[in-house]
Amino acid sequence: MNQNKSVEDAAVNVEGITRRFGDFLAVDDVSLSIAKGEIYGFLGPNGAGKSTTIRMLCGLLTPTEGHGTVGGYDVVNQSEQIKQHIGYMSQKFSLYDDLTINENIDFFSGIYGVPKKKNMERKEWVLEMAGLTDRQNTITRELPGGFKQRLALGCAILHEPPILFLDEPTSGVDPLSRRRFWEIINGMSKAGTTVFVTTHYMDEAEYCHRLGLIYRGKLIVQGTPSELKGRCMIKDVLEIEVDRVVDAMEALEQHNVQAAIFGSTLHVIVENTGNMIQQIEEILKVSGIAAGSIKKIIPSLEDVFVTLIEVA
Repeated sequence: MNQNKSVEDAAVNVEGITRRFGDFLAVDDVSLSIAKGEIYGFLGPNGAGKSTTIRMLCGLLTPTEGHGTVGGYDVVNQSEQIKQHIGYMSQKFSLYDDLTINENIDFFSGIYGVPKKKNMERKEWVLEMAGLTDRQNTITRELPGGFKQRLALGCAILHEPPILFLDEPTSGVDPLSRRRFWEIINGMSKAGTTVFVTTHYMDEAEYCHRLGLIYRGKLIVQGTPSELKGRCMIKDVLEIEVDRVVDAMEALEQHNVQAAIFGSTLHVIVENTGNMIQQIEEILKVSGIAAGSIKKIIPSLEDVFVTLIEVA
């Protein structure tokens, strides 16, 4: 993936886009450029401005300030043209639960203006991609989450848009369905589709070519996953093996040591590894908690983002 393409070659290029709702500043001076065929991940906590940004890029909201293009169309003056050349899938899947699978596909084919001569070909592609070839007449509400997710994706790209916007598309689906979904997205990217995806799953962020972290409306940092874990992580991360992770976390926090649970271990972000290991061992011992190994590890993306948000 060549990240040094010119602005003219970018699928998405915006500068200083801002959105206010009365006195509330939802998105504050965001600039970003996304290459054609790139998977760009947009991360941030709830209320950070992710959905507002994606709605501006999709032509659903007009920026209060700023300018730019999506697919070559102006985000301020050509919102209708943008809508015709993108695919959009929200976390609610944008499907009609009371329609059959076939009826949903036919409805979105009409909305997106899929030519009649291509309609059957595209429908067969969606059904095969979603694994629903033998369930065309099933009412959509009866589908499990993973199947409904893939059907929603298929409906969003019936018109084969060059740019796809996904707003937390894997919320509420099982891990296997999430993995299958990302295999499809990667295949689309390799075929040239640009993908802009918001997510709060840090393991999914690793699938993205580049990432942007938004916090309180401001884009704090951008880069590849490896870049962010390298240049943006100025502190060390300790992994602590304990038999009672919740009790251990509470004991550490009582001594102003911030810890986060990662499976059966704790992660602690520190500035001085040597001094902190001894301090942590003493805190846990006094609290009657048996600790296994305490070691410095390579930071995860979640560690990076927690650190960046703390200093933002």
